[in-house]
Amino acid sequence: MSLVSPLSITAYSVCNALGGDRSTVLQALFEGRSGLGAAPFDLPFATVVGRVQETLPDLPIPLASWTTRQARIAAHLVTRLEPGLARARERWRPHRIGVILGTSTAGADATEQAYRHFVEHGSFPDDYDFKRQHTYGALLHVVKELSGARGPGWVVSTTCTSSAKPLASAMRLIAADIVDAAIVGGVDTLCAMTLTGFHSLGALSDRPCQPFSRERKGISIGEGGAFLVVERSGDARVLLEGVGESSDAYHISAPHPEGQGARMAMERALAQAGCTPEAIDAINAHGTGTTLNDLAEGKAISSLFGRPIPVVSTKGYTGHTLGGAGAIEAVFAALAIEEGWLPASLGAGPLDPKIPIHVPTQVTQGTYRRVLSNSFAFGGSNVSVVVRAS
Repeated sequence: MSLVSPLSITAYSVCNALGGDRSTVLQALFEGRSGLGAAPFDLPFATVVGRVQETLPDLPIPLASWTTRQARIAAHLVTRLEPGLARARERWRPHRIGVILGTSTAGADATEQAYRHFVEHGSFPDDYDFKRQHTYGALLHVVKELSGARGPGWVVSTTCTSSAKPLASAMRLIAADIVDAAIVGGVDTLCAMTLTGFHSLGALSDRPCQPFSRERKGISIGEGGAFLVVERSGDARVLLEGVGESSDAYHISAPHPEGQGARMAMERALAQAGCTPEAIDAINAHGTGTTLNDLAEGKAISSLFGRPIPVVSTKGYTGHTLGGAGAIEAVFAALAIEEGWLPASLGAGPLDPKIPIHVPTQVTQGTYRRVLSNSFAFGGSNVSVVVRAS
């Protein structure tokens, strides 16, 4: 099967700790203003998180029983996406518009709240429904109902690459002539399970994360998500030119020390885009702020590109949004192309001299025609996305 490339990204929406719309997020990135702050619940250890502060909508009455924080963030994203969705619905039949989403924890926060009620009162809340409020399919159902898309749909859960993989799925579905357009992206919300888990791994920072800094101590967790409309043709904001995937399975929670899987994903994204490393103008790094990830990713980038290409991690603004990160950072790549600047890699100073890449610590103006965005996950699941100016 020959993939159809490039595809048109005709609309996108974003919501994270920086804000709930494009202009608010863009302003925070330009100003170098982090969205990290105190956790919204008590924890037995110190950390900071990227919490969504946006006022979220209630679900329509027919979907009221599906209400969770994840569903409300998704509803907000669909509402912001609606002008682009309306145009897509005019171009394509509903059954030719797919929905492929990603999430890591799904509705785990809703189940945590329900279990807390059980411990305190001896029963689960009357309105708690595991199927409608916890499962991966709950997110898919809500987005399909709100968007009007009736094509094939599924949810990917590969931790930190969960919302990047749907971009590859959309390319394959369109190439196979199963759909003409797809809503892709993902959402994750904060929950105690995630924070406690990363703390137990020794990967959670007790202060705002500092990707690529010699003083980095680990991850800051965030929440939020992004949706993108990918179409066979249409009035493109930017183009989806290539998606590369690899699965090196080096270790359950650590990357290959030389970044072999990361390099393979980047190489495959470039190959699908039909371009060389020299054609990439900037990289949005996975850049989590852990000792092992940043060093391995830096080595992979240096070995493949061999030149001082600007590499920015945006985790210092939003925190690591896990299942929402791939889609959010694909949007950040689009912003760099549309706006002509890269945000500072917040918290990167003082840079780690062992990481052989160019990490700007100030806003960088320029012309960015192609931007590569990386997402790397537990178990060696790696995804790289090439976005190009239309």
